[in-house]
Amino acid sequence: MSDFDINQFKIESEPFYKAQSNEVELYTAAYNARFPVMVKGPTGCGKSRFIEYMAYKLDKPIITVSCNEDITASDLIGRYLLDSNGTRWVDGPLTLAARHGAICYLDEIVEARQDTMVVIHSLTDHRRELMLDKKGELVKAHPDFQLVISYNPGYQSLMKDLKQSTKQRFTGMDFDYASAELEASIVVKESGVDTGTAAKLVKLAETTRNLVGHGLDEGASTRLLNYAGTLIAAGVDTKDACHMALVCPITDDSEVRTTMSGAIDAIFG
Repeated sequence: MSDFDINQFKIESEPFYKAQSNEVELYTAAYNARFPVMVKGPTGCGKSRFIEYMAYKLDKPIITVSCNEDITASDLIGRYLLDSNGTRWVDGPLTLAARHGAICYLDEIVEARQDTMVVIHSLTDHRRELMLDKKGELVKAHPDFQLVISYNPGYQSLMKDLKQSTKQRFTGMDFDYASAELEASIVVKESGVDTGTAAKLVKLAETTRNLVGHGLDEGASTRLLNYAGTLIAAGVDTKDACHMALVCPITDDSEVRTTMSGAIDAIFG
């Protein structure tokens, strides 16, 4: 592993991010203390973009894992693999980050199995260490290592939630959709549409968010607004772009689609 370069995981270009409050200062303080951080908020509100932005600003490599129910402890820690010379150990993303001093970002952590999450505990307290049982090695975390997790609390249930024993190992940051003015400015920057169109897209998104619990599990995200804006900027008919980016992805319910189509007509004329 001596020739391994952790800097390959550094973000080369600054991600576009506009602060909503003092989240940059709060995260910086948490990183300086090497506290693990838990970021909570709805899908597509900018959680991942924020973490990438902070990794860039802090000039630290970041290794991201998109969690799912098939992720095992070995997927995070590492395993022995067969090759032409026999078997060799290959570090998983969590071990790589801990060993070489990167931010390890576990996105949508609750999608992973509960038994998998136990492996992170020893890295989130005073020990800052990771035991590789299969290899018989104790990895002491690099001084620059930090663990960050994120999830959408709107989807939590008894079957999909973090245990208190895990939650209370982290500091927490709440995220939500930006204010209408700020969100519109983000859509302008990200998609290239004019300010008026961006404001209308945000108004449409707010309409969908008001339908949460009344036919929708979740409203249109800022990410979807950027999709719609990009299509419009490319010459796609505005209403077609809204249907493609803001209606079809979030619902199959015919009544809700009719309601959203009416909102598109009302907002865009």
